[in-house]
Formats: sequence, structure tokens, C-alpha cells
Amino acid sequence: MKRIIKKRSLLLILAVVIMLTMATLGACAKDKPANTDSADEPAAAEEAVTGQIMIAAAASLENALTEELIPLFNEEYPDVAVTGSYDSSGKLQEQIEGGLDAAIFFSAATKQMDALVDGGYIDRNNVVNLLENQIVLITSASSETKVASFEDITNAASIAIGDPAGVPAGQYAQEVLTSLGNWDRVSASASLGTNVTEVLSWVAEGSAEVGIVYATDAASMPDKVKVLATAPADSLKTPVVYPVETLGSVADANREAAESFVTFLQSDAAMAVFEKYGFKPAA
Repeated sequence: MKRIIKKRSLLLILAVVIMLTMATLGACAKDKPANTDSADEPAAAEEAVTGQIMIAAAASLENALTEELIPLFNEEYPDVAVTGSYDSSGKLQEQIEGGLDAAIFFSAATKQMDALVDGGYIDRNNVVNLLENQIVLITSASSETKVASFEDITNAASIAIGDPAGVPAGQYAQEVLTSLGNWDRVSASASLGTNVTEVLSWVAEGSAEVGIVYATDAASMPDKVKVLATAPADSLKTPVVYPVETLGSVADANREAAESFVTFLQSDAAMAVFEKYGFKPAA
């Protein structure tokens, strides 16, 4: 009898030990921190880019930007509001120097970009020479002008060019005509536009017999103007380059949005749009 009681006591003690051990293990498991490095844990969602940015862009870029590029950008960045100020690069430079709240400057020439770099508005190391254009001589689609080249432009009864004082297209026109030896005669009677879009309009409506604009401008109105000639390759010292970059004054809240837009402009999708409008990638 004593042997049976002793055996039962041992079994009872063993059962208690097992129960205590299981309780201790359960408490340890409860206190153990979760493994935050687990491959099964979903990655944190990337924070959306937000902001409000204005792009100060040459008038010759307006159609491409407003009609296709900004909407295309917003497909990827719907929380970024993009507005534009379009005019001659010279006027935009002056406006930026005067306090225009622009986030990005997209110039039709390196001269105005260099001026803002020298003024401390833009970091030269980040400037992107994005596009190239060409200078062309145009007339209205219905015109029967006898002018056929830049060399005989002085035979036109009226000539329109951008004002070289602030319009890059006009500065390029001056350089071309100076190299050909007929700038003085042209400048004496030419109508000077405040931007290249104005020159294009004058020629399209017949107010000027011929005009000098960018190839992309002529391509934007194929039913209203026709190209008579392209500026001789050796008449310009440098290509017609369009540089772009963010301004140093961009607020921190909008900087990522501005930088994202400049990066987008360099994408294959954006370049395809530029080429559609007559631009080509800068060399």
C-alpha cells in the first residue's frame, strides 16, 4: 500500500512540474518582441510627392508643356500642382530677379540661364542642357513672297524678329544675319516682337511678309505658316540650346516636387513629346 501511495505522489509532483514549465514558456513567448525584420512584413508605403510649383518657361515651350507634358507628369504625380509663366527668356530672367515665385527656369538660350547662375539664383552644377532647336525663316501659308533664304531676306517688304534685347530667338536671328552681313539693313526696318510667339502671329496673319522664329514654332502652325529656309549651319557659333534647372529659392515644401518635374523632363516619355513638337535632345 505504501508503495502505491508513493508512486501516486511522484506522479502528482511530476504533473505539477510540467504545468509550471509550460506556464513559464508561455510567458516568455508573450514577452518576446516581434521580429520587425521579417521578410513577410509588408514594406512601408512610399510617401507621395506633394507641392505647388511654377515653371518659368520660354514661350516656344508653352504648347508642349501645357498640352501634354504637365498632364503626363500629373498622371504620375497627381498631388503636385504645376502652373506656368511663359514669355521670352529675357523677360523671365528679369522677373525672377525681381522676385517671381518660380520653382524652375526653362530657358530658350544659355545666356539667360548663365545670368541667373552668376546672380546666385541657380546652381551651375545642376543645370541640364536638355533640348536643341533650329532657327528658320518663315512666311504665311498663302504668301507668294520671292524671298527664299536668309541671304536675300532684305528683299522682303516687311520683316519680323524677336527683340534681341531680351528675346533669344531675336538674339539668334541677329547672330545669323550678322554673320551673313545683312543685319544692319534688317534691323533698320524690322518689327521687333516681345517674344517669339508674337513674331509667329504677325507672320501667320500677314502683318509681316517674313519672320525669323524657331523651327518648333513653325511646326506648331503648319496650316498658317511655311518654312522658307533654315539658318546656315555655320551662321551660329553655338547650337540653340534649352537649359533647365530648379531655382535655389524654392521652398523646402516644394523642392522635391520641383526636382521630380526636372527629372521627369529628362525621361524618355517626355523626350518623345518634345520631339513630337520639333525639338531634339541636346548633344
